[in-house]
Amino acid sequence: MSLFAELSNGVNAVRPSRTRMLNYDAALVVSAAALMLIGLVMVYSASVTLADSPKYKNYGNYFFLIRHVAYLMVGLFAAVFTFSIRLDTWQKYAMALFSISLVLLAVVLVPGIGREVNGAHRWLPLGVVNFQPSELMKLAVLIYAADYTVRKQEHMQFFWRGFVPMAVAMAASGLLLLLEPDLGAFVVVVAISMGILFLGGMNGKLFAGLTGVLVGTFMLLIWAAPWRRERLFAYLDPWSEGNALGKAYQLSHSLIAFGRGEWLGVGLGGSVEKLHYLPEAHTDFLLAVIGEELGFVGVAVVILLFATIVRRGFEIGRQAIAMDRTFSGLVAKGVVLWFGVQTLINMGVNLGLLPTKGLTLPFMSFGGTGIVFNMCALAVLMRVDYENRILMRGGRL
Repeated sequence: MSLFAELSNGVNAVRPSRTRMLNYDAALVVSAAALMLIGLVMVYSASVTLADSPKYKNYGNYFFLIRHVAYLMVGLFAAVFTFSIRLDTWQKYAMALFSISLVLLAVVLVPGIGREVNGAHRWLPLGVVNFQPSELMKLAVLIYAADYTVRKQEHMQFFWRGFVPMAVAMAASGLLLLLEPDLGAFVVVVAISMGILFLGGMNGKLFAGLTGVLVGTFMLLIWAAPWRRERLFAYLDPWSEGNALGKAYQLSHSLIAFGRGEWLGVGLGGSVEKLHYLPEAHTDFLLAVIGEELGFVGVAVVILLFATIVRRGFEIGRQAIAMDRTFSGLVAKGVVLWFGVQTLINMGVNLGLLPTKGLTLPFMSFGGTGIVFNMCALAVLMRVDYENRILMRGGRL
C-alpha cells in the first residue's frame, strides 16, 4: 500500500461523522407528551366512577375521558396554528392581544353573559363548551410583558418610567380577576409579569420592594375576605374536626390519598378516595389520585417531567437572548414561569403546603380552556426553539 493511501485511510479513520441538528427539542417534546398521556390515563381513572353520583348521573362513565380527548385534539390543532406564527408577529400584536384579554375578562362579569359556578364568574358559554378568559390572559400577559421589557429596556432601572406603566396594566387585569373571583389566576399572572420584568433587567432593590408590597397586598386580600381567612386557617390545621368536615375537607382527603399510596401506590384504578370522597379529583386534585394509585414513584416521575420542561425552556430562552433575540428569550422564560408557578401551586395545594386554590395541573388535569392554552404556550416555546435552530444553522427567518 502506498504512503498516500495509508495517509488517506488514517484521515478517514479520525474524521468525525456529520451530525444533524433536530428541528425541535426532543427532551421538551417527549416530556410534554408524556405528561399529556399520563394525564389522559389518570383523568379517566379519576372520573370513571363519577357517573354513580347524582350530580353526574346523566354523564356516563366515559364522559370526561371523551371530552378530555376532544380538548387534547383541539389543543393540538391550536398548537399547530400557534407554532406557525413568527415571534416578531407576536411582538407586533402584543398590545392588541392583551387588550382583547382585558375586554373578555370584563365581559365575563356582565350579568347574563358570564357563566356562574359556585359563586364565581369565570366562564363565557360557547354552546357545548365554556371559555375561560383567564387562561388567555396568562398567555397575553407574558407576551405583553416581554414586549414591554424590550421597549422600555433603557428605563427598567427607574420606578416611574420603567415599572409604573406595567403596574397599571397588571392592576387592571388583577382587579378583573379578583372580581370573578380567581385568586389563583391572579397569582400566576402577577408571577409571570414580575418574573419577566426581573429577568429583563429591573433594578434588584426595586424588585425586592415591589415583591414585599405584593406579598402584603396578597395577605390583605386574604384577611379582608372571611371565606379566604377560613380556608387559610383550615389549611393550617386540616385535621381538626370542624376543618376536616368543612373547609379542609378536600385537603384532608388529598393527604389520605397520598398516605395510602406510599412508595409504589395501590395500583392503577385502585384509588378509594376518587369514589366520591375527594371532590374534583379529575381536575384540581388529580395529583392526589396519582399519589394514591402510582405512589411516590409516580409523583416523582411527574415532577421530573415538569422539571425537564422548565429547565429546557430556560435554556431555550438563554440561547435566544445570546443571539440578541431578547423578546423571544423572555417569552420562552415567561412560558416556563407560567408552567412552573402553576405546577408548584397545584402540587403545594395537593400536598398541604399551600392553601387550597382552584388551579389545575398543566397538561394533565381535566379542563378545556386550560389544556388548550397550555398546548398553545408550549407551541410558542417550541417556535422560539425552532427559530433559534434556524439561526444557528446560518439560515434566515
